Amino acid sequence: MARLLIVTPEGQQERELVAVNSVGRHPNNTVQLLDRIVSKEHCIIEVRAGRYVLRDLGSLNGTYINGQRVAGEQWLNDGDEVALGNTRMVFRESNGAAPVAQPPFGQGTAPFNPNYPAPNQQPVAPPVAPQAPIAAQAPSVPWANSAPPVAPQPPVAPVAPVVNPPAAPNKPAGMTMIGAVAQAKVTITSSMLESHVRSKIAAAAQQFLPEKSIVDVEALRRDYEKLRIAYELQRAIGAELDLDKLLEKILERAFDLLAADRAAILLYDESKTLSPRAIRTRKGVDEPFVVSTTILHQVEKERVATLSSDAMLDPRFSQAHSIIMQGIRSSMAVPLLFKGELQGVLVVDSQISTNAFGEKDLQLVTNIANQAALAIANATLARQIQRDAVARERFQRLLSPQVAQLVLDGKVEVKQGGVSTEATMFFSDIRGFTSMSEGMNAEDIVSMLNDYFERMVEIIFKYEGTLDKFVGDEIMALFGAPVSHPDDPIRCVKASLVMIDGLREFNTERAAAGKIGFEIGIGINTGKVVAGYLGSSKAMQYTVIGAPVNLAARLCSQAKGMQIVISEQTWLRVKDHFEVRELEPVKPKGIAQPVRIFEVLREKA
Repeated sequence: MARLLIVTPEGQQERELVAVNSVGRHPNNTVQLLDRIVSKEHCIIEVRAGRYVLRDLGSLNGTYINGQRVAGEQWLNDGDEVALGNTRMVFRESNGAAPVAQPPFGQGTAPFNPNYPAPNQQPVAPPVAPQAPIAAQAPSVPWANSAPPVAPQPPVAPVAPVVNPPAAPNKPAGMTMIGAVAQAKVTITSSMLESHVRSKIAAAAQQFLPEKSIVDVEALRRDYEKLRIAYELQRAIGAELDLDKLLEKILERAFDLLAADRAAILLYDESKTLSPRAIRTRKGVDEPFVVSTTILHQVEKERVATLSSDAMLDPRFSQAHSIIMQGIRSSMAVPLLFKGELQGVLVVDSQISTNAFGEKDLQLVTNIANQAALAIANATLARQIQRDAVARERFQRLLSPQVAQLVLDGKVEVKQGGVSTEATMFFSDIRGFTSMSEGMNAEDIVSMLNDYFERMVEIIFKYEGTLDKFVGDEIMALFGAPVSHPDDPIRCVKASLVMIDGLREFNTERAAAGKIGFEIGIGINTGKVVAGYLGSSKAMQYTVIGAPVNLAARLCSQAKGMQIVISEQTWLRVKDHFEVRELEPVKPKGIAQPVRIFEVLREKA
C-alpha cells in the first residue's frame, strides 16, 4: 500500500493512501493538513491505471513536486517530494516496489483532465470550482480500453501556469502595522473558491423591500434595527466637530451595526498617505490590528466599497500577506467620499464568521460612510477655520492686515526655524521713562502706553513693517521680514519721521488734558539677520537674531529725545532720500571698531 510521509513544523506522520485521497485544510479531507497556507481542498491523489497521480485543484499557491509546480496533473514516483505551503510530503510506493510500467502520456494514458472527455465519454459542462472536499467513491467511470475503472471527479477550473512565489521577507511588505510586531514569515494563501466569491461580489446589491412585500417579520425587525442605528449615527455625529470624538462615535456605531471583531478609520495625513486615526477592537485596544494595503489600494483605485465573504480565498486579495497572517474570514472596506474626493477608508473585519457581512450590510455601511465623510469634512473644515482664525489673529498683531492676509493665503512664506535675509531693524523707547513713571499711578502709565503704542503700531503697519515685540516702553519693529520690499530701509526711516510728528501731536493732546508729555529716541540699522519662529513648542514668536539687531538696539540707546540715529549701512541705502547729519562715531558695547552714525533730519524735497 502506498503511503505519504508528511513533514510539518510540528513533526512528521505517515498516512496510507486509498484509491482517492483529498488533501487540504478542511477536516473532511482524507488527509487534513493544519497549515494556514494550504487551501481547504488543495489537491487530489488518486489511483489511475495502476499508479498514483496528483491533481492540483487550482490553488494559487500551487502544489510542487520535486520543486516544480504542478500544472494540472502529474504522475507520482517513489520518493517524490510534494510541497504544499509550509508542509512537505514524501510519496512512497508499497515496500519500495517499482511501480507498474506505463506508456508515455498520450491519448488514454495521460493524467485525467476533466475539461476534455476521455474515450467513450460525452463532453462535460463548463468547469465549476469545487465547493466541498471530495470523498472516495467506488470506481465507476471507464478510463481507456485496457485501463481499470476509477472514481469520477468533479470538474475543476483550468489552472493557468504561475511562477514560483517569492520567498516572504522578514517583515511583510504592503501593510500598515498598528499595535503589532510584524510576523517573521508570511506566505500567500490560495483562492480555490475564486468563481464563488466573484459571483457573490458581482451580484446585484440587495435593496430594502417595500413594506407590502415583507412577509418575514424577523427580517423586518433586523432591517429596522440597522436603519435605526444608521439614523442614530447621523444624529450622533451631525453636530460633532471634534475629529477624534467624531471618529470614535463612528466606530462605536459600526460595532453596534455589525458583527465585527475590529474596525479602523484611516485618513490622509500631511504626506497624503492613509494612516490610522481611530481603531476599535471588540477584545480591547491592545489587540494587534494589521490593515493591508492590498485592501486600501483596491478602495483607493476604484473608489467603491469592497466586500469579501472569505478574504483568505478572495482572489483580489491573493497577494495580501497581512490578510493571510491574521486569517481574516470576512472584511469590508468602504471609501469615505465627500464631493468626489477620497478622505479616507473605513475598514471592518471578522475573524470568526465566514459570512459575517452581506451585501445589505455593505449597503448600510456605505450609507454610514457617506454620512461619516460629510461629518469628517465638516470637522476638518471647522478645525481649519479655527486654525486660520488663530493664525490671522497672531499675524494681524505682527503684520499689517494686507500682509497678514498674504501670509494666510500662502503667498508669503513664514518658515519655522529661520531663514537668512536682509532686514532693517527699528528700536524706539521713551526717554526718562523710569523717573517719569515714579510720579504716576499704574493705571495712568498703562493708559498712556496703550495710547502711544496704538498710534506707533498703526504707523508701522502703514509702511508695511512687522511689529516684533514690546519690551516695557520699547518698541521693536522689522522692515524686510517676513515680507521684503526693495525700499525697506527707506520705509523704515519714513515711518520714524512720521512717528516723531505723531508723538508731537500726542503730547499736544496730553498737555490740553493737563497731562505731561514725553520724548522718544529711535535707532535704525540694516544688515543680514536670521528671521523665523523662535521659542518653545508652547510659546513661539516671530523675530530676528544677529549682530545687526544688537547694533540697532545700541543706536537707540545713543539717540536723544526726538532724535533718529541710523547706522552707516542704513545711510548708504537712504542717503538720496533724506537729509542727514553725521554724528561722532561711537563704539557700542560688544563692537570692536567705532561705528559711523547719522542723525536723520528730514525727507528731501
